[in-house]
Amino acid sequence: MTLIEAARAVRENAHAPYSNFKVGAAIRATSGAVYVGCNVENVAYPEGTCAEAGAIAAMIAAGETRIAEITVIADSPQPVSCCGGCRQKIAEFADGDVVVTMTTVDGLTAQTTVAELLPGSFDAAYMSRA
Repeated sequence: MTLIEAARAVRENAHAPYSNFKVGAAIRATSGAVYVGCNVENVAYPEGTCAEAGAIAAMIAAGETRIAEITVIADSPQPVSCCGGCRQKIAEFADGDVVVTMTTVDGLTAQTTVAELLPGSFDAAYMSRA
């Protein structure tokens, strides 16, 4: 199963009764294992969870810490981009050259890298004096 197929499948499990905007994400860890997540909304906005955050949490819960590739899918007119918070979360566990595939349920796809998605990311080097 490709990452797009995995993200498409988990997207169907999204809990999005308020926005009706279902999102799926799939991560391939450096081990080759695939982890998925979907958005989970909460009536107390903005207390929901993004699909990317869910996939990252699944990866971490499995004992892995490095992302090799990530894909995000939604029913949108253009390839769906990660929100700012998820960009930072992805950057925590991925090198700058990691490919991020953004796609739609209609098959429109765009690719970028983590560094292009979040230039000037806040990283552990800023904490070196702490």
